[in-house]
Amino acid sequence: MTHLFHAIIIVNTMNDSAAIQIDELFRYQIRRFQELMEETLHCCQTRTQYLSQKFDIPQAELRCLMLFRGERYLTVKGIAQKLDVAKSRVTKIIEGLLSKKLVEAIDDPKDGRVKLISLTPFGARKSEEIAAFNAGLHEKLLLELGPEDRKIVLSSLEMLRSSMEAIKKQLI
Repeated sequence: MTHLFHAIIIVNTMNDSAAIQIDELFRYQIRRFQELMEETLHCCQTRTQYLSQKFDIPQAELRCLMLFRGERYLTVKGIAQKLDVAKSRVTKIIEGLLSKKLVEAIDDPKDGRVKLISLTPFGARKSEEIAAFNAGLHEKLLLELGPEDRKIVLSSLEMLRSSMEAIKKQLI
């Protein structure tokens, strides 16, 4: 009888030890995930800084300009929502883009209080040039990986995006 009891204690001790190891492993994974996300975000910010310098457009204006891809018109309110900034900030950004002749503003025929912002032909060309350059960077990045690694990375990023969206819904 004591032998059976002793065996149960050993199993429980082993399970506790495994639980502690899992906790330590999970804490390490959390720290590493956080580090990798921060490093990835830093790389994206560095790329945006580089694009800003290369195309001689302030970062905020660059981000705004890229919102027009596939859009004929945007409003100040819509831009503010997409950039997650105040409408007054968007007004300043649009003023910069207007002065560079990258966008134009017209009155909304349905509501004269609303301005419709659109790319000028020059702005459309600049936007395409930036997008093409950015696509080239992504191509080079993927070419650093083998075909199987590309599949794994893309699949992992899809899972990560889905998880991030699920958490975002929980926060709202």
